[in-house]
Amino acid sequence: MIKEFRTFIMRGSVLDLAIGVIIGAAFGAIVTSLVTNIIMPPIGLILGGVDFSQIKIVLQQAGAKTLADGTPSPEVAIGIGLFINAVITFLIIALVVFLIVRAVNKLMPPPPPPPAPGPTTEEKMLAQLEKLNETMARK
Repeated sequence: MIKEFRTFIMRGSVLDLAIGVIIGAAFGAIVTSLVTNIIMPPIGLILGGVDFSQIKIVLQQAGAKTLADGTPSPEVAIGIGLFINAVITFLIIALVVFLIVRAVNKLMPPPPPPPAPGPTTEEKMLAQLEKLNETMARK
């Protein structure tokens, strides 16, 4: 069982997938930082000093109620700005993945053309009938 597992793990596709997941996670962190720390601040400045991470719809203010243990309730809000950041992060990652796949596809040799289709059943039957007709004509 251990030998089978080792064979399974050592196959190229499993290792490639593991490496891809690890690199993808690291790349995701880089893109998130790019969006949050580099792209969104200038956009917010252009739009009048808006911090996108702070754009939200507050459903309940913090401390509006007191919890059973006496502590004030936390703020309940819909984080629209955080969602916008996540969408921009996704679009950047999708664009980069698209460009990588496109570049790899250009480097790959084109697939060989499919083999020519064989004769159809109708063509085979016609050929047999022609042979039979020739045989009958010789007699």
